[in-house]
Parts: sequence; C-alpha cells; structure tokens
Amino acid sequence: MSLTNAQKKQYRLIGHALNPVVMIAGNGLTETVLTEIDRALEDHELIKIRISIADREVRSALIEEINKIMKSETVQTIGKVALFYRAALKPNPKLSNLLR
Repeated sequence: MSLTNAQKKQYRLIGHALNPVVMIAGNGLTETVLTEIDRALEDHELIKIRISIADREVRSALIEEINKIMKSETVQTIGKVALFYRAALKPNPKLSNLLR
C-alpha cells in the first residue's frame, strides 16, 4: 500500500490543517490508545498523532509499530507529530478528511 509522491503531497496539504486526534505519552502504546488510533483511522482515514516522548529513536520505533499494527502508512513526520493514512473500508463522507 505504498503511496505515490503525488498522493503524499496531497495528503500533506490536507493534513496541514488537522489537529492531533491521539496523543501518546509515557505509557506508550496501550490497548486503549491502539483502539482509539484504529477508530480514528477508520473514521477519518488521515490523522495526526502527537508522540510526546523526548527520545527520537523511541518515537520512530513507535511510529513503525503503529504502522505495522494498524496496517497504515506514515505520510509525514515533523518533530513529535506524525501524519498517518489508512484507507477506510466504508468511507463516510461526513467524517473522512479526504472526502470533505
């Protein structure tokens, strides 16, 4: 499910106006956080996640783990904020950040 450069550019433009919907702190990826990420990806398809962990390598490992578990793809990472994309099974035009 690799995104093309044109798709990434388009999603970055859309993602610029988005606020983080999930925040990950010291507890890391708990079941509750994973459930919320899954729900947000299914509803919105394109979401921002703030990872409030100081260590850069731990942040990148968490991003890779989220991609692996959620079968999503990272569109962009800036500092502690990452933009994730996963196509919804049934996109809802009222909720999807891509269809609005």
